[in-house]
Parts: sequence; structure tokens; C-alpha cells
Amino acid sequence: MAKHNRLHRTSRTIKIIILLLILWLIAVMIYQTHKPLPPFVSYESQEYSTNEVNFWTDLTYPSGDGSTAQHEGQILNRMFGIIDEAKQFIVIDLFLFNDYKHKGQRFPQVSAQMTERLIAKKKAHPDMPIFFITDEVNTNYNSSPNHLLENMKRAGIQVVQTDVDPLRDSTPSYSAVWRTFFQWFGQQGTGWIPNLMASDGPDVTARSYLKLLNVKANHRKLVASEQTALISTGNVHDASAYHSNVALEVKGPIIGDILQTEQAVLDFSGGGQLPAYRPQAEASAQPGKDNYRIQYLTEGKVYTSVLDAIGQTKQGDSIHMGMFYLADRRVLNSLLEASARGVNIQLLLDPNQNAFGQEKIGIPNRPVAKELSDKSGGKIQIRWYNTTHEQYHTKLIYIAKGQGDHIILGGSTNLTPRNLDDLNLENELRVAAPADSKLTRQIAAYFDTLWNNRGAEYSLDLEAYEDNSTFWKDILYRLQDMLGFTTF
Repeated sequence: MAKHNRLHRTSRTIKIIILLLILWLIAVMIYQTHKPLPPFVSYESQEYSTNEVNFWTDLTYPSGDGSTAQHEGQILNRMFGIIDEAKQFIVIDLFLFNDYKHKGQRFPQVSAQMTERLIAKKKAHPDMPIFFITDEVNTNYNSSPNHLLENMKRAGIQVVQTDVDPLRDSTPSYSAVWRTFFQWFGQQGTGWIPNLMASDGPDVTARSYLKLLNVKANHRKLVASEQTALISTGNVHDASAYHSNVALEVKGPIIGDILQTEQAVLDFSGGGQLPAYRPQAEASAQPGKDNYRIQYLTEGKVYTSVLDAIGQTKQGDSIHMGMFYLADRRVLNSLLEASARGVNIQLLLDPNQNAFGQEKIGIPNRPVAKELSDKSGGKIQIRWYNTTHEQYHTKLIYIAKGQGDHIILGGSTNLTPRNLDDLNLENELRVAAPADSKLTRQIAAYFDTLWNNRGAEYSLDLEAYEDNSTFWKDILYRLQDMLGFTTF
């Protein structure tokens, strides 16, 4: 009898402990998905006027006979130009910055080139503040030092690895367990597990893989000086060197807002103090010029701006979108509603076939493309960028209005919940541009060239990636989207 009572009490104790643990994990999930964001995260600047917004592109596409790939790149050279022209300071924030690759792969050594450029600049101007902000993916989540970043540190460049823990959790069911049991042990140590991101990269500790599974990132792409700021869709990353990307460059007092959002990252990452922005002579638009209205957006404010821009379209307007990942449910519904209103919509999407030379299965874009085409009765037009072994990594929205300024949104932000919903760190430029402005003509020509294959086979029909497994891909995509266990 006494033994039975002891077993009963032990069983009851275990049940209470399990119940308390479940309640604790639920509480962690709720708090970590709703906690206040750090100051100046999810930021929307005031609207500024300017005479100049520059548009830069990188394009990779098959040659005429299809045997080789052609690459036309402008963005990296412009980044180098900003570094060379800087006189007071340089602030760079890049998600991917490393030379890791899979065995047998060869890529341009773009990360080493930028490292050498920055070190040379620091040597020539030792008193100039240079800040390089990046994500911990580049140290394999602290498993191993990144030799490029270490070289910068030795040269006196302030290298800041973003601490993403203060951000909200995008995979709460997993992150609650990680925060409760594993985060306390850190990630440093000698790696012993093969590097799945790049087989030629350093081995990774188990604790680093456990942190990676939180799938949180500083996903921004920015190069700024006291003179100008370039907001890009592309990383300076060897295995990404051939990706197709775009960038927008702006000058003027908006740089002060950009620095404020970067200072926010430094404040919760222990990264020091950025230099103050001192306004340059060119501060406002002049009559008779291309008067652009610009705003700088980060994180969830990008979401609001995208939904507002699509939601305000009317019959006769058109939406042109070049996108690496398209998956957010509210954005998809907004596109369907716009199509039903008579808005002409053209989506140029990456087929999600390649990831740094490795095969992918087309999620999320292929099931999303089928859904949008089916639900709109084919009114939403969709084409695939004709990738070779690279990605169409662009994130660009162009809304041509029947009346008023056209709207342009470009930057780091994929149209997915992780990128839009105050989870990753993201950055975006919104431009309201006159219909006959230089920028509007450039971007209209960009989409026209790729959509209509002017000069090369840049894009393919929607049917080019139809297959018999679409049903199962759709189920997998919806499960991933619902549970949050995605890389998109």
C-alpha cells in the first residue's frame, strides 16, 4: 500500500512538472512573439523630397545559344565607388558576407574584394569611422571566426555581429524550447558537424545548428556614407555573386534616418556609436526637376506600405513585381482583390530551383503562382525568371498609376511573413516618382526588357515549371507556412 502511494505521488509530481513546463513554454512563446521591439526597429521615416534617385541592376541570363550564362553587374562597382568617395564615414550592413562554398564550386571573390577595399580605405584614412554590421550566419552562428571579418577588425574597422535574440521569434514552438534549455550554453567551440550551408566551409557545433533553427536574421543590405546611401536586394557573398539584383541609391537628409535605424542594431548588439549625419548642401528638390518623394522603411513598416500601395490601386493601374520569394497570405489576397478591381498585374518570380548551386523543389513560389493564376482566372500574369545556376534575387515592386505619381518599393524584403511581420531585420526604400521621371522610365524599361525578352531570353512562361508534384508541394508549402518551419 505504501509503495502504491509513493508511486501515485511520484506520478502526480511528474504530471505537475510536465504541466508547469508546458505552461512555461506557452508563456515563452506568447511573450517572445509579442514582446516590444527595440527602439527604432520597425521604423518609418518622414517623407523627403529629392532631385535624384539612382537605379542599379545586376543581371545573369543565358547566352543566345544557351550554352553559357552572361552576367552584367553594376551594384558591386557602385558599392566600391561609395567606399572610395566617402570622406567622413562608411556604414555597411550586409546579411551574407563570406567566401564559403560547396566543394567543386567557383565564384568571383567578391567578399575578399570588399574586405580589401575597406582595409585600404581605413589605412588611407585611419581616423575615418568605418562600421561593418552583419549577421551571425557568417560565423556559422559562432562556430568559427570569419577570416574576412577578422582581417577587418585587425585593420581597425568596427565589425558588429547582430544579436538577433532581442527580436521576436519566427518559429515560436521551437524557439521557446531553445530559449528555455539551450541558449545558455552558447555556440562557441570546435565544430564537428559538416557544414550543410557550404561543404567547403568550416565544421559547425551542434549548439550552432540549434541556434540556426530559430531562423532569425539581420537581412538588411545597405552601404552608406555621408554623401549617399545604397539600398540593395543583393549580398556581397561569393556564392551569390551571379544572382540578379537591383539597388536604389539616395542622397540627402534621409541618410540621418538610415543611420538611426542602424544605430538601433548597434544598441542591442553592443556595437558602439555611429557618427552623426551632417546635412549636405543638396537637401530638397528644386522646381523643374524630377521631384521624387522618398521614405525609408524597416521591418513591419514595409508590410504596411506594401499593402497600402497595392490596396490603393484602381482599374487602369498596373502592378509589376520582381520577387525572389512571394508567400505572405495578406499580400496574396491583396493581389487577388486588385486583379478583381481591374488592375493589370505582372509577376516575375524566381522559380526557387537553385540555392547556391544546390537543387530546390520550387517552394514557395511555384504553388503560390499556381494559386494566384487559378484564383484570378489567369488575369494575374506570371512569368519565371530564366535562371541558370543562380537566383533571381530581386525584391522590387513598381506600381504604375493612371493618375498621380508612380510607386516604387525596393530593398531587402521578400514578401513572406518572416520578412514582413517584424521578425527579421529588413530595409526598404519607397519612392513616389512622376510618371515621366528618369527613374520611372528606367524601371519601366527594366520590367519591359525582362518580361518581353528584349535582347535575350530573360523569362519563361508560367507553364515552364509545371509538374505532377504541384499538389504535394502545395501541401508542404501550406504546412511550412502554418507552422513557421521555413527558410522563406
